[in-house]
Amino acid sequence: QVQLVESGGGSVQPGGSLRLSCAVSGHTVSSYYMSWFRQAPGKKREGVVFIDSAGRTTYADSVKGRFTISKDNAKNTLYLQMNSLKPEDTAMYYCAVDCDRSAARVVAGWNIQYRCTYWGQGTQVTVSS
Repeated sequence: QVQLVESGGGSVQPGGSLRLSCAVSGHTVSSYYMSWFRQAPGKKREGVVFIDSAGRTTYADSVKGRFTISKDNAKNTLYLQMNSLKPEDTAMYYCAVDCDRSAARVVAGWNIQYRCTYWGQGTQVTVSS
């Protein structure tokens, strides 16, 4: 059984940084396509970043240059380093694994169907002064 446990969310001031973690059990992260999504109150879920098994990444335009995805295969953990945070980054953040390649297009802004089989419970990020 695959389980994802996220951590690292919190409240920061604009311009601050946070690092989210997503610990995966039941499967190795090295073989998965993985993504981070977020959902703000009253808004639809949006893709933030996608990483394939070779480490190739796709970022949403809104976070390019500020967010960085990485994974530690030895720790079986996915990370999201978030710098220069803005109030509009406030949302619940979810990691997802076993995604198909359509998830990368969704991150890029396409409005299409996609699949991610396993999801974390979410971690709240609040950016406010």
